[in-house]
Amino acid sequence: MSFENIILEVTAPVATIFFNRPKALNALNNALFDELDTALDQIAANKEIRVLVLTGAGDKAFVAGADIAELSKMSPLQGKFFSRKGQNVFAKIEALPIPAIAAVNGFALGGGAEAALACDFIYASEKALFGLPEITLGLIPGFGGTQRLARLVGVNRAKEMIFTGKPIKAQEALEYGIVNKICAPETLMEEVLKTANLIATRGKVALRSAKEVIQSGLNTDLETGCKIENDVFGLTMSSEDATEGTRAFLEKRKPVFKGDLY
Repeated sequence: MSFENIILEVTAPVATIFFNRPKALNALNNALFDELDTALDQIAANKEIRVLVLTGAGDKAFVAGADIAELSKMSPLQGKFFSRKGQNVFAKIEALPIPAIAAVNGFALGGGAEAALACDFIYASEKALFGLPEITLGLIPGFGGTQRLARLVGVNRAKEMIFTGKPIKAQEALEYGIVNKICAPETLMEEVLKTANLIATRGKVALRSAKEVIQSGLNTDLETGCKIENDVFGLTMSSEDATEGTRAFLEKRKPVFKGDLY
């Protein structure tokens, strides 16, 4: 399927999605969400893909936010459905059985910040700018930003960013724990793909299990989270990859993981 608002590139074991509305700074609209939803389904169904990278087309923006021109014409009910659509698509990124990395190459504002936060971690260009400026439009974040940001940086910092609407630069985002690594603009994708390809050499079952346990544990207390970890650890012991990994260690060689999820 061809897309108009995104670009999907697959060079197994890595897939890359580009938000592709550069004239609108890659702003999110209904059509883009529909295409992104379809692309995520294709990626989840492709057994050759082990890591997803999300980035923005052009050199100015990852995603500069929701499409205000479209948003301004919505009724309250349409706005609610638009918010829910965005939440559902970003939740699909978070729930992918493979890791997702955001390569933030410029503005990540509003829905752009929310898209990045739905990924497992973020590498950013030195030119990146993060923020949730919805308050300046008389609105609030609607694609999960109030929830994911607070869980990542703490309630007080999240409130400050959301209440003021002020964006922060890449270095401050690094200090807040939003960003894992800052790169020169010209080396951002190289660094992201280096990490993506390293992750792709790890066992698929273990990667999925680790992602699932971390996400599940965030929503519960420590004791329950450790119980979840204990149960899933036992299940991963039965996987083909676990057998290969332990055998390779004892044989002093690199493991070759071929285990599948289904």
